[in-house]
Amino acid sequence: MDKTIVRLGARHAEAATATLAAAFMGDPAMTWLFPDDDVRERRLPALMRWTFEDHLRHGMALGTPGAEAVTLWRPPGVVHEHAPLTPPAMVRFLAMLGTAVMRAEKLDRTIEQHLPQGEQQYYLRMAAVRPDRQGQGLGGLTIRAGLAEADAAGLPSVLETATESNVGLYRALGFDVIDAWQVARDGPCFWTMTRPVQANAAYINLAPSRTISR
Repeated sequence: MDKTIVRLGARHAEAATATLAAAFMGDPAMTWLFPDDDVRERRLPALMRWTFEDHLRHGMALGTPGAEAVTLWRPPGVVHEHAPLTPPAMVRFLAMLGTAVMRAEKLDRTIEQHLPQGEQQYYLRMAAVRPDRQGQGLGGLTIRAGLAEADAAGLPSVLETATESNVGLYRALGFDVIDAWQVARDGPCFWTMTRPVQANAAYINLAPSRTISR
């Protein structure tokens, strides 16, 4: 399998959506959002497709050429950007999320409250590896490609995770916990983590993609 890291574009949408949906099917935040297994299996792909395409428009998507590993980043300038809840947007989100739409809004706004202020940082919004490719180092490789861009820009990185076992993995990549918090009284616990600039980091050269969306 090709372990080159590329900037993902529109032609990767189907494979990236499948990877994101499969990887997040058991995620604590997604199971809180969609408690019913059948509903989650039905609705999560549409949410992940929208999220991936949103990062093509307003962020950065990195991954393997076959999208077996995918990371979605918000670079400086759009870290705190949110899709406005206009009436047309609300109709679209209702169709995508169903009765989970208010929980999704609560989750999004609570994450926003616990992100460090300011735009001079890179935000790792999501990192996913297709289940049958996990344990092969693809996740770390793909995340490091984004961290290399942050280091080259002289900026820190931030993320949050609702999976406690991920905290140690992110520590190994140079992140430290700065906050632990919960979404509502019945919601999952999250850990917000930051990573300072690594001046002596080994940079990863991204292979070009002809389908980069900006």
